[in-house]
Amino acid sequence: MKILEIKNLTKNFTGLEVIKDISLTVNEGQVTAIIGPSGSGKSTLLRCATLLETIDSGELIYLGEHAVTTGADGRAVYAPSSALRRIQNYFGLVFQNFNLFPHFSVIKNITDALITVQKKSKEEALAIGRELLTKMGLEDKENAYPYQLSGGQQQRVSIARALALKPKILFFDEPTSALDPELTGEILKVIRQLAAEKMTMVIVTHEMSFARDVADHIIFMSDGVIVEEGPPEIVINHPRHERTKAFLSRFL
Repeated sequence: MKILEIKNLTKNFTGLEVIKDISLTVNEGQVTAIIGPSGSGKSTLLRCATLLETIDSGELIYLGEHAVTTGADGRAVYAPSSALRRIQNYFGLVFQNFNLFPHFSVIKNITDALITVQKKSKEEALAIGRELLTKMGLEDKENAYPYQLSGGQQQRVSIARALALKPKILFFDEPTSALDPELTGEILKVIRQLAAEKMTMVIVTHEMSFARDVADHIIFMSDGVIVEEGPPEIVINHPRHERTKAFLSRFL
């Protein structure tokens, strides 16, 4: 089943085209890793897909529902706000800088949207939050505040918060880039576990070995376009394009 379809997406910033006619599909249970140099458009593509940035033209489809279509004038047309609110429930996003509420405890960061958006009872929300904290190895941090946690612990809370809403697809925008190297491993371990559970994910990452080991599908972007895509065995181990080879030579 197709969870996400992006068709001919373009995005401009003050006349500079940063996403150039990109199309991709993410199927249920698939882990897609997006790699490429800084400034290639990876994070912008994720922000467009999660409705944090408006696109200029193209289509954005979740589970067969159009969030964005292209009008007769070639410009993007967004679905009504009621439809967009429903579609937003299909995905979760884990930011590179955690984006936790500093004045909320760990458990409140996880349960707040469950109570205020999904209208779950406090008891049900707490049960979900505590189960996820146990899964993240943070069951003893329920009443802590973000400033009392390491970067790796904060990122695990962010992942738990995203999972609490039971999204159909989970996006990660360079989830380890704000972490010290010794904390990176604990986040990659969590993502590996989610991949083993067949969670549908799209991960923007600079961790090439991790992308090769975990992803089903690799997309290499450069200058706002998809240069090469396919299984890790091809894109990472035997890239066809010289641009891909030059990029990977710095990592592998």
